[in-house]
Amino acid sequence: MDALVHHLVDAVWCLFAAFSLALVLAAYKLGLFYQLFHKTETKSSRYGGERVAEVLQAHGVKFVFTLVGGHISPILVACEKIGIRIVDTRHEATAVFAADAVARLSGTIGVAAVTAGPGLTNTVTAVKNAQMAESPVLLIGGAAATLLQGRGALQDIDQMSLFKPLCKFCASVRTVREIVPVLRKALAIAQSGTPGPVFVEFPIDTLYPFHLVEREFAAKGSPKGLVGNVPPQSPEKPFCWAWEPRILSPLPVRIPHATDHQVQQCAELVSRAKKPVILLGSQATLPPTPVDHIRTALESMGIPCFLGGMARGMLGRDSPLHIRQNRRDALKEADLVVLAGTVCDFRMNYGRVLNRRSKIIAVNRDKKQLLKNTDMFWKPTIAIQGDAGSFLLRLSKGLAGHRCPEDWLQSLKEGDITKERANRAKAVEKTEQHLNPLNVLHHVEDLMDEDSIIVADGGDFVGSAAYILRPRGPLCWLDPGAFGTLGVGGGFALGAKLCRPQSEVWIIYGDGSLGFSVAEFDTFTRHKTPVIALVGNDACWSQISREQVPILGSNVACGLAFTDYHIVADGYGGKGILIGREDEASLDEIIRKAQQEAQQGKAMLLNVLIGKTNFRQGSISV
Repeated sequence: MDALVHHLVDAVWCLFAAFSLALVLAAYKLGLFYQLFHKTETKSSRYGGERVAEVLQAHGVKFVFTLVGGHISPILVACEKIGIRIVDTRHEATAVFAADAVARLSGTIGVAAVTAGPGLTNTVTAVKNAQMAESPVLLIGGAAATLLQGRGALQDIDQMSLFKPLCKFCASVRTVREIVPVLRKALAIAQSGTPGPVFVEFPIDTLYPFHLVEREFAAKGSPKGLVGNVPPQSPEKPFCWAWEPRILSPLPVRIPHATDHQVQQCAELVSRAKKPVILLGSQATLPPTPVDHIRTALESMGIPCFLGGMARGMLGRDSPLHIRQNRRDALKEADLVVLAGTVCDFRMNYGRVLNRRSKIIAVNRDKKQLLKNTDMFWKPTIAIQGDAGSFLLRLSKGLAGHRCPEDWLQSLKEGDITKERANRAKAVEKTEQHLNPLNVLHHVEDLMDEDSIIVADGGDFVGSAAYILRPRGPLCWLDPGAFGTLGVGGGFALGAKLCRPQSEVWIIYGDGSLGFSVAEFDTFTRHKTPVIALVGNDACWSQISREQVPILGSNVACGLAFTDYHIVADGYGGKGILIGREDEASLDEIIRKAQQEAQQGKAMLLNVLIGKTNFRQGSISV
């Protein structure tokens, strides 16, 4: 009998312990313990969106690009109240592309804010482009309330797993108190090391005032079951200690640099070289070194330079050091090559264009990019994981008084002149129909303002433009980068015009790529950002067609139409002009008119009907 009583007592104690444990776990999960030790100001009219705006302002953010949604409205309203300009676009990808352009041109961080679910999924391509272009972009995303996540709330998906492979840092803010430290950390990480995008998710109950969150998201009714007597999950948890004073100022940005010994080794190699060349990539334009200082350093060394990506224009329009043609031949002859932020990917034929007998100095912030394909096609003599811009400054100081042999530079420049004369000759050839695209581009090059920014968005037409249009100075050329993304034009131009409102901003579009962002002419009109779009309209995806037809014998899916894109621009509040063969004699007059209209505040679209040439025959698209 005693044993039975003993077992019954044990059973009761076990049941009691299990019940107590269930209550403790439920209380913990519902945030009741947290609330016991943390103060919640339920009467405050403040809201989390204000905290976001304060951090952005403290970090010098001037623009937030967005496509509005209820999940993020508190952020947009709060930013506008303190003077951060809200720029709303017609597609979320455009918002991220615009933020990317601001990051590249301003040397700070670009910010885009989009709503939950499809708002965020629409940005994936643009975020990946920023990752591959090494642009520091903060993507702010809305999310379902913390109380309702996983319960079938509107646009509630697992957003974090989408962006973790694309971003240097991802975080989901769970309380208002976390907003400041999480954003400061994200902004510092985006700009440190190899720059790149970061993503911060804000559930809706961390952004709105408490009284609204309590009314809309608190559980209603009395739940049944084991925890039936436990109070419903409280909406107070996200607001505990929400409004304590916090430090808002930026955290330190960490950037790798070459050692003194590495710079000295490189200076010795360069001083002995008879035929050196420098290949500058986009990384050479990154902060903290001002691009004008880099330009001065390059000019002091006198070494021939090939410029790619954002580095186009680094030496101005007509520098004797800038070699624009015959890169492959120059690399075969060179006895020393400096890869300053240039990566040996498809653009360098994976490193196969480099002469195995050449001394190679490679400088890159990212170790993987620094050593890409060294296991197969090339080997660096000195590999430096560090900032390319500051390295060039220090190298020039180590070479004070030394200049590259003049005969080497002269021989490369002569090759440039010969090739460009041939290009000019191609421009005067008549096409079977419409205008010769090379001729059109030469007219634009001759008339483009000295303070112009060129945005490249397209395939064949833009490929031709890259040979003819000359950026006027540093940070005056924007292209998607290694990802080769179509559709960047509208966003890049928007960001560029906002950063430099006095500059003439040109978008060089193919007719195919125009389709991705032509709706942003509405944005240009509403936000008074008058850009000029030059559309090479050949009614074809020519970059693909020029390979597909001779290889596979079919033009399927490559054909478009000679669409009236100029009328589309008119409909969005801009002004469009159709240009055909009959306008050839008046091209200069038409271009000047477009420039004048843009100066007066009108976004312009020049719909240029162009014919086929063999200028880029043999170029590949894969």
